[in-house]
Amino acid sequence: MKDKKAVSLKYVLVVLLGLMLFSDAAKAQKASWIWYPGDYEVWLSNKMQTRRTERGTFLPPFWKLDNHFVLMNFHKDFELANPEDAKLYVEGQYNVSLDGKTIRGYPKVIHIPAGKHRLSLKVYNQANVPAIFIQGTHLVSDTSWLVTYEDKEWIDASGKTSDVSATKYLLAGSWNFTDPNVLPSTYHLPVEEHKAGTISRKLHSLFVDFGKETFGYIKLNGLKGKGRVSLYFGESPEEAKDTARCELSDKIDVDQQSGDLTFNGSRAFRYVTVYYDDNVSINDVSMLYEYSPVKQRGSFKCSDEEVNKIWDVSAYTLHLNTREFFIDGIKRDRWVWSGDAYQSYLMNYYLFFDSPTVTHTLLALRGKDPVTSHINTIMDYTFYWFLGINDYYQYTGDKTFIEQNYPRMQSMMDYCLSRRDKDGFMQGLTGDWVFIDWADGLSKQGEVSFEQILFCRSLETMAQCAKLAHDDAGAKKYATIAADLRSKIFNYYWNEQKHALVHSRINGKPTDSVTRYANMFSIFFNYLDDAKKQDVKKYVLLNNEVPKITTPYMHFYELESLCAMGEQSYVLKQMKDYWGGMLKLGATSFWEEYNPTDTGANIYAMYGRPYGKSLCHAWGASPIYLLGKYYLGVKPTSPGYRDYIIEPNLGGLQWMQGSVPTPNGDIKVYVSTKQIKVSSDDGLGILRFKSKTTPTCKQAKIIAKGANIFELQVQKGTYFTVDYNAL
Repeated sequence: MKDKKAVSLKYVLVVLLGLMLFSDAAKAQKASWIWYPGDYEVWLSNKMQTRRTERGTFLPPFWKLDNHFVLMNFHKDFELANPEDAKLYVEGQYNVSLDGKTIRGYPKVIHIPAGKHRLSLKVYNQANVPAIFIQGTHLVSDTSWLVTYEDKEWIDASGKTSDVSATKYLLAGSWNFTDPNVLPSTYHLPVEEHKAGTISRKLHSLFVDFGKETFGYIKLNGLKGKGRVSLYFGESPEEAKDTARCELSDKIDVDQQSGDLTFNGSRAFRYVTVYYDDNVSINDVSMLYEYSPVKQRGSFKCSDEEVNKIWDVSAYTLHLNTREFFIDGIKRDRWVWSGDAYQSYLMNYYLFFDSPTVTHTLLALRGKDPVTSHINTIMDYTFYWFLGINDYYQYTGDKTFIEQNYPRMQSMMDYCLSRRDKDGFMQGLTGDWVFIDWADGLSKQGEVSFEQILFCRSLETMAQCAKLAHDDAGAKKYATIAADLRSKIFNYYWNEQKHALVHSRINGKPTDSVTRYANMFSIFFNYLDDAKKQDVKKYVLLNNEVPKITTPYMHFYELESLCAMGEQSYVLKQMKDYWGGMLKLGATSFWEEYNPTDTGANIYAMYGRPYGKSLCHAWGASPIYLLGKYYLGVKPTSPGYRDYIIEPNLGGLQWMQGSVPTPNGDIKVYVSTKQIKVSSDDGLGILRFKSKTTPTCKQAKIIAKGANIFELQVQKGTYFTVDYNAL
C-alpha cells in the first residue's frame, strides 16, 4: 500500500514537473518579428499617410516624414543547455555570424551547440524595415535582443547606451507579429464584405446608400462590358450627387466578361453614385469594410435614449478613426495629427483600452532625431504629445515605455526650450503653426496664454518621466522650469477685473481679450484655487459674451472643465443640444465641426469647399470619455489603476450603468437615485458619493466623511450594493 502511494506521489510529481517544463518550453517558444524600436511605426505611418487622394490628386502630409534606418545589426548573447536548430526569417539582405564567425550564404536554419554563444545578424532593407524572426527551441527573437543602426551604441530600455557584452535589456521593437511566414511589410487591416442598404437605379447610373458612414473598398459585382465606370463618394447625399464638387471620386476603364471588381483605393462614404457607359452593366454594389480589430470593452446605458444614441454613435465614430494609428478623420486627411490623437487616447481608455494603438501612434508622431520642427509643425501639438505620454502612464502604469522613450522626450523638450523668448514663454516662430482651434478671428499673435498652459503641463510631465527614467538631475531641472513658468502665467495673464486669464501678451503687454481655452484647461489641470475656478466658471464658461466654441475638438475640453466642477446637469443638456443636434440632422458618426446656426447645404461646408467638412472625425467622439470619467465617475488615482476612485454623478439622469476597462479587467457601475452597485476586477478603489440619508451596504463598511459625503472601499473581486438617497 505504501509502495502504491509512493508510486502515485512520484507519478504526480513527474506530471507536475512535465507540465512545468512544458510551460517553460511554451514560453521559450514565443517568438515575434523584431526591429529597431520605433522604426516600424515611422515606416507604417508614412505608408498610411501617403494614401490620401482627392479626385485623383495625390495629397501627402505637409510636414517632414522621417525614414527607418536601412542597415540594422541585431545581437543576442545566450546560453543553451542542449544543442538546437534555429530557423531564420529575415526581411532584407543579411549575413549571420555565430560567436564572431560568419556563416556563409543566406542560411535558413543554423545549428547551435550547447553552451554560451553570441548570435548577430546584419540586415539591409531600403524599402521596408529591416526585421528578423528567429525560431528555435529556446532561442527566439523577442524584445530582449540588442539592436543598433551601426552607431556603435546599443540602446537599453532606459535609453542608456551599453556595451554589447550587456545581457539584460528590452531593446528591439515588436508588434507581436508571431507568424514567421507573414512579413511585417505585408501587414494590413482586416476587411469584411458589407452589402448596400439600398440601390436606386437609373439609366447607366446607380445611387447607393450603405445606411451609415463607413470606410473601405467599393466592389462592383457582376461587372461586364467595355467602357468607363465613374464613382462619386459622399458622406451626404448632396455630396455624392454633386459630381463636380464632391471630395472623393474614382474612374476606371473596364474591358471584361462578367465578374467582380474591387477598387484599390479605400474611401470614406455613406453614399456612392456610380455612372457607367452604355456598353457596361453592373448587377450589384457592395463594399469591403476595413476595420481595426480592437475589442470594445467599455459600455454605457442610461435612462435617456438620446444620450444612449450619442454614446453609441461616439463609439462607432472612434472605431472608424482607429486604424493602424489614431487618425483625424476617415474622409479627408487620414493623417496622424497629435491634437486629434490626444483626444483619441483618452476616449480609448474608456472604450477599448487598447494600449498598442496608443504607443504606436505616439512613436509615429515623434519620428526620429534630430528634431527640426514641432510635431505636425504645430506648437500645441508638440505639447499634446507630452500630455499623451503622461496620461498613458497614468492609465496603464507602463513604466517600460517611459524608460525606453525618455531620450526622445528629452530631445523634443530641448527643442522647445531652445525656442523660448526672453521671458521664458513660447510663441510662434518662423515655420511654427499656432493652431489652438478652428475659430474665426482667433488671434495667434504674441505669447498666447493657452500655449503657456500646455507648455507648463509638458514640463511637469517631463519632471515625472525623468524620475521614472532615474534622471534625478533632469527631474529637478524640469520641475524648476515648470514652477517658474506657472508662476509667470498667473502673474502676467490673470486679470482681476475680468476674473480670468487673458488670451495673450503682445510686445510684453497683456491684451484685454478673454477666450475660453487657457481658462478651461487651467481648471482640470488644477492650476486654479477654488475662488478662481468659480470666477472662471461664471465669467468665462457660462458667459455668452465670451466667444463660443463650435468645434467638438474644444467642446471636449470645455465640457470636461465644467464636469470637473460638478456641473454634470448643465453638461448633459449641452451634450444633448450639441451632439443631439447632429443626430437630428441625420448624423451616423460625429463631425469635425457643428454650428447649430448653419442651415441647408452650409452644414457640410468648411475650408471654403462645399463638402470640405469631415462628417466622421475622431474628436467628435468625446462623450465616451465624459460619460465614463465624469458620470460613471471612474478614474485612476495612481498609475495603472493600482488605486482608483469612483465618484458617480447622474447629472439629471434617473439611472445609468456601464463598464470601464482597466489593465487587468473591468470596473462595472450601476447608479440610480436609490441604489449604487459596483464590481471590480482590478486594484484598490474608493467609492465616493452623496446621500440625503444615511446609506446602507451589507457587503462593505460605509464611512461618513461629513457634508452628506460617504465613502467605502472597493477591492479586487468584490461586488456590493449600496442603498442611498441621491442628493
